[in-house]
Amino acid sequence: MNHFDDTESLITVRDWLRFAVSRFNEAKLSFGHGSDNAFDEAAYLILHTLHLPLDRLDPFLDASLTHGESEQVQAMIERRVRERLPAAYLTHQAWLGEHPFYVDERVIVPRSHIAELLHEQLAPWIESPDEVASVLDMCTGSGCLAILAALNFPHAQVDAVDLSKDALEVADRNIADYGLDDRIERIESDLFAALDGRTYDVILSNPPYVNAESVATLPPEYLAEPALALGSGEDGLDATREILSQAKAHLNPGGLLVVEIGHNRDVLEAAYPNLPFTWLDTESGDQFVFMLRREDL
Repeated sequence: MNHFDDTESLITVRDWLRFAVSRFNEAKLSFGHGSDNAFDEAAYLILHTLHLPLDRLDPFLDASLTHGESEQVQAMIERRVRERLPAAYLTHQAWLGEHPFYVDERVIVPRSHIAELLHEQLAPWIESPDEVASVLDMCTGSGCLAILAALNFPHAQVDAVDLSKDALEVADRNIADYGLDDRIERIESDLFAALDGRTYDVILSNPPYVNAESVATLPPEYLAEPALALGSGEDGLDATREILSQAKAHLNPGGLLVVEIGHNRDVLEAAYPNLPFTWLDTESGDQFVFMLRREDL
């Protein structure tokens, strides 16, 4: 039976929300691109489709939908189930905290733990954010971390680097949306290859870090993302190794290197027993992001 043929009895936001949650669970969708469960995903897609505030579901639960609105909501739910795309690719929008970014299939869906650290201006590791003059966002993707760096370090010039020309086109759009063209330079480069002579007070990176074994078992939602942005060799650390070997030459004295590496802490520490990694606390855990000063490298 096609669930979508029998929806005349669904009238209110509450009805459609219940229906969507049932369908998402039945279809065994995977989450993790902004929400981590069927209810939050359904609420987001319905509110977005109806042009309602994303943070205020309750006042609208018992509101009736017009026939046209029901068709739009139904189409959105149907796409999510049939195409197994992350919600952000369906809405062309992803959020880091209170900041929205345009996204499409050319970039990974933003979900970096570094965003939270930037909202805190990397305190206490950076004492005076106003004095940060230069930041590099390596593997910038949609440009989100470069933009957050520019917003949180108001006097910094930021280089946003990516190997993917497609990704940099998306970054261009987001940088323009935030009015930061004069402060963020986009550079197409395979990691540090095109950055000779450039040095920075802070280098940020959320590089590819999924190991080969995990890539092989990723659900369709993750495989919809650019492969270049996910896998990084057998142990997931190919890009991180390159960053660790090159970063010192591109950091100013006292400069910080901040890198996200997912669940690879044990593997990384075993590979670099002499590096004094500092693991930075985030709300979702303190295992995912390390910090090193130039002098540690």
